Amino acid sequence: MKQLPDTIRLAYIIAVILLITFVIFIVFIVVLYNKRQLFFIQQQQLKEAEHQNQLLQKELEKQKILEQERERISHDMHDDLGAGISALKLQAEFLKQKVEDDDLQNDIDELLKTSEEMNISMREMLWSLNSGNDTLGGFIDYAILYTGNFLKKTQIVLHSESEDIIAETPVSTEMRRNLFLCLKEAVNNVYKHSHANTLKLSFVQEKNTFSMKISDNGTGIQNEQPKGNGLRNMKRRMNELSGECHIMSGHPGTCLVFKIII
Repeated sequence: MKQLPDTIRLAYIIAVILLITFVIFIVFIVVLYNKRQLFFIQQQQLKEAEHQNQLLQKELEKQKILEQERERISHDMHDDLGAGISALKLQAEFLKQKVEDDDLQNDIDELLKTSEEMNISMREMLWSLNSGNDTLGGFIDYAILYTGNFLKKTQIVLHSESEDIIAETPVSTEMRRNLFLCLKEAVNNVYKHSHANTLKLSFVQEKNTFSMKISDNGTGIQNEQPKGNGLRNMKRRMNELSGECHIMSGHPGTCLVFKIII
């Protein structure tokens, strides 16, 4: 092959250099654009994270205000309502000692019974309002305490057991209250209808699932016996928590199982 003239060869070299320079320039522009896009995305992510952090901070402040309000209501109820109920009870007991009429004494006994029921209801509300009880351990302790106090004047013996419970597991106030109302209704049913002499509370935690089982050795629920409002209310409360309520009747006894995601 004949050698190319110097002018053509020079033009060829210049063209190649220009092409390489153009390619490098394009690559540089693309890299610079990508860096600017990456920087822009990072800035947007930082702004979004900052916005989310502000929303979280506002939500935490709102929760703190709500907890402070709950504590205030709890203290006011304890100081004002509690003192009023105690004063009413003392006055009734004083009157009972002074009167001799049997009918009047019976009326005073009813008044004392009512004041005691009001005192129990107030303690339940105070427990419900106290944010320090928003843990699984707090709920279980109170459930056992309540059931023991409820059954202490009956012939029913209480047994309780807990399995794999992480006491510090947080539970919402709504969840805690609905679970307690289910327990309260179930224990009352055992006392009123079961003719049992033993009641057992079982609490089990499996990862993020919590189960509460209430079983007795009574007569059980007959197939022809209609379901009362109490059983329907328990199922409704568990549905509101996206949980489960299972009622099993055997010979002997009845077993109620409440299961929720925590």
